[in-house]
Amino acid sequence: MTTPSGDRPEDDYWRRPPHDGATNDPKRPPEPGPAGADPSAGYGGPPPSTPPPPGWRPPLHVRAAPPRQLPPQDMAGLDAVEQRAQHVTWVVGAVAGVVLLALLCLLCSRAFR
Repeated sequence: MTTPSGDRPEDDYWRRPPHDGATNDPKRPPEPGPAGADPSAGYGGPPPSTPPPPGWRPPLHVRAAPPRQLPPQDMAGLDAVEQRAQHVTWVVGAVAGVVLLALLCLLCSRAFR
């Protein structure tokens, strides 16, 4: 653990300056500004800039790649796979319906006893 002490000269670099810039401190010299600028006038903004001449960039011609050919589709094979998937869906739905019907019958038989 370190203890703060104000008597070490190597700590002077890390100390906060005595002047925050909002008030005029006669002990502190004014900060250097641009040549010929009045330091009491404040910040005058950035220096003016000149825009680049028109056409300073080279012309850009983007040529799109031609579209690729898709692989041929086997329509008969796709129809067969879709039909099998539809049959699986129907079978799963039928099994779920039978299970729910059995549970409903079981619950009703217990309620009417």
